[in-house]
Amino acid sequence: MKKILKALLIILIIIVVILAVIGIYVVNKLNKVNRVVIKPGEVQVTEGVEENLAEYRNIALFGIDTTGTYEGSRSDCIIIASINQKTKEIKLVSVYRDTYLEIPNYGLDKVNHAYAYGGPALSMSTLNTNLDLNITEFATVNFTSTQEIIDAIGGIEMTVTGAEATQIPGIVEGGTYELTGAQALAYARIRKIDNDYARTERMRKVLIAVFEKAKTMSIMELNKLADKLLPHIYTNIETKEILSLIPTVASYKIVESKGWPYKTQGITLNGVWYGPPITLEQNVVELHKELFGEEDYKVTDKIKEISEKIIQKTGYR
Repeated sequence: MKKILKALLIILIIIVVILAVIGIYVVNKLNKVNRVVIKPGEVQVTEGVEENLAEYRNIALFGIDTTGTYEGSRSDCIIIASINQKTKEIKLVSVYRDTYLEIPNYGLDKVNHAYAYGGPALSMSTLNTNLDLNITEFATVNFTSTQEIIDAIGGIEMTVTGAEATQIPGIVEGGTYELTGAQALAYARIRKIDNDYARTERMRKVLIAVFEKAKTMSIMELNKLADKLLPHIYTNIETKEILSLIPTVASYKIVESKGWPYKTQGITLNGVWYGPPITLEQNVVELHKELFGEEDYKVTDKIKEISEKIIQKTGYR
């Protein structure tokens, strides 16, 4: 989970913010991004879901703990960026990496294994079939340049607790600080004082802080940041799609950030620890209420089927 937060933020943000301010340099800059071709039909979307979510653009942001390639690695960080195309509001949902879900053609497993088994296409398919989503776009970043990126924007302001302060170099007590890249990474990776759920929350906080800081940067600063960031991004989002966001980029804002599943309980199966949702069906209903305002959402038969499989395997209801 190392420097993955940068991945997401970078993506969600710079992939968008950068263009707006860099104007004529945009196309040239975007040529530095690593393009990934995903053919039609490679990503599964449950029938009926796409039409139901037509007003929303859902993008998967993956952070991987490796260097040099986006292939063959587990996604240590998974964030769904849900964009309301009418209001321009963005909601972030972190899917806990140990969540016990059904990976198409592989069966029940940790959700982060999908990336290692079949890359972004299988990961998006897993999110779609288990959460009733319509994700077909993704961006992936590895951990190689997180610290430099945060330093490049002049650090980020963050309020830390007394317990968190003990895990961050150079800080001895709780308070509000301007964190350097090294300190921000240490903050996001804290695991000794609580749990993985709290850690993903810290990651989202860093992501939001970077997003807000990037919006205040000058053209020259963003230009330098783009040079560092873009070569580390892998995505199937077309240049024309990114460019289409330019006219309205200033109106986008992150309004909510949460972790999923909302209710989970750990279990060890065959010596491996998993975090099954309790139940998958109920967690999906709550997700659609939170993200899309669907008060009485009815899950698809696919969700009911997977939910029952998880219940049968874990005994958790």
